[in-house]
Amino acid sequence: MEQSLFVYNTLTRKKEKFTAINPPHVGIYVCGPTVYSDVHLGNCRTYISFDLIFRYLTHLGYKVRYVRNITDAGHLEGDAGDQGEDKISKKAKLAQLEPMEIVQKYSNGFHDVMKIFNILPPSIEPTATGHIIEQIELVKTILENGYAYVVNGSVYFDVEKYNKTQDYGILSGRKLEDLINNTRDLGGQEEKRGPLDFALWIKAKPEHLMKWPSPWSTGFPGWHLECSAMSKKYLGQHFDIHGGGIDLMPTHHTNEIAQSMAACHTNPANYWVHTNMLTVNGQKMSKSLGNSFLPNELFTGNHSILNKGYSPMTVRFFMLQAHYRSTLDFGNEAMEASEKGFKRLMNSFMLLDGLVPSGSTEVEIAPLLQRCYDALNDDFNSPVLIAELFEASRIINSVKDGKMKIDAPNLELLKKLMNDFILDILGLKNEQVADDDLPKIMDMIIDLRVEAKADRNYAISDKIRDGLQKIGFQLKDGKDGTTWSKI
Repeated sequence: MEQSLFVYNTLTRKKEKFTAINPPHVGIYVCGPTVYSDVHLGNCRTYISFDLIFRYLTHLGYKVRYVRNITDAGHLEGDAGDQGEDKISKKAKLAQLEPMEIVQKYSNGFHDVMKIFNILPPSIEPTATGHIIEQIELVKTILENGYAYVVNGSVYFDVEKYNKTQDYGILSGRKLEDLINNTRDLGGQEEKRGPLDFALWIKAKPEHLMKWPSPWSTGFPGWHLECSAMSKKYLGQHFDIHGGGIDLMPTHHTNEIAQSMAACHTNPANYWVHTNMLTVNGQKMSKSLGNSFLPNELFTGNHSILNKGYSPMTVRFFMLQAHYRSTLDFGNEAMEASEKGFKRLMNSFMLLDGLVPSGSTEVEIAPLLQRCYDALNDDFNSPVLIAELFEASRIINSVKDGKMKIDAPNLELLKKLMNDFILDILGLKNEQVADDDLPKIMDMIIDLRVEAKADRNYAISDKIRDGLQKIGFQLKDGKDGTTWSKI
């Protein structure tokens, strides 16, 4: 924690020195997924970025409480999240399932993808449905403080009244008048006094599947409310870092600040941190453009836009090669370059244990180590860090080839540098298996699958086949048995 860390704060639009409220403790809240569909790559980029932040703060010696929620109710389809049908309920009706079956399925899928990307689990992962009581109590407080009103069993936040004493657009930097002028008339908002007012509690229609009793009606909480209630419960009224994707900043995070100010008279977080968008060949990812694909499709290459599949660590490395606040543009050429770079870095990393120290040294590692820290202390600048790690890689290769001497103390420092920054902080894993071991491993896996099929356990058999495909191995069943190949 002796390092001077600077973090870009969306709230002030500048880099600020990071000072914990209650050192060595640090509280981070990051908005998690709405679990009604498979997690997409844009989400993955956000969670990889905050995984880096979580890992680095922990490395610096902070005791981090990292809270990342699961939205399992209350997120409606409209732009503001409180118009239209509930996303989870809609999916449940179409699939003729209970809403919690949808929640369970996509929560499991989300966690599986996080593990594949080697993203550490948060300290706490609260759900919206698990905190209905806390949300109702927060609405009561906002009503008591005069910043909300009740209409026909629904409760709305009064944005214009709030803006008379507070700056509603403080996070986005936009004035209320501009926001009102740019508000689309979506219809169905007759109950609201102002076009920017948003729902804190929504009275449920008879056909609505997920609803709870409250002092105002049987209904459900507005989407923005859950994060304010859960961050307050687990991190307190005022904590260190609140984060999420940049798409959440104009509405969701803006409304979170308003709710917290109205209830607790304080902005919930000191630092607001936002990750930027993922694009594909310069265009926004979109199903309508045909350029949207899921992590599994990226791993297998099973999409028309992809030339081949890429391993999870290659994808993680690719994402970390761009600063979290910059737009990251996906393309086959960029991915192939990242694949080559990642292999080059890991190949040199694997040489470390075989290096023999000399009695003298031609290289000092301490300045390189400080440059690695300088990179991450400059707003978690992972691309600059990776450039420094390639310099470390060059040193390793030079020593291995006998072109450079390194003594024992510098070699130990180099080993620590590579282990700390590659494995512990960047969260990269070596995916390479020695070529002579791979056939033995694959034969054992195929034998297990043959046994599963013989026992008519086709679920396990398919799981083995699909799992191997996810990590780049194709099985082919034939009359002479099963063969395998790399995708």
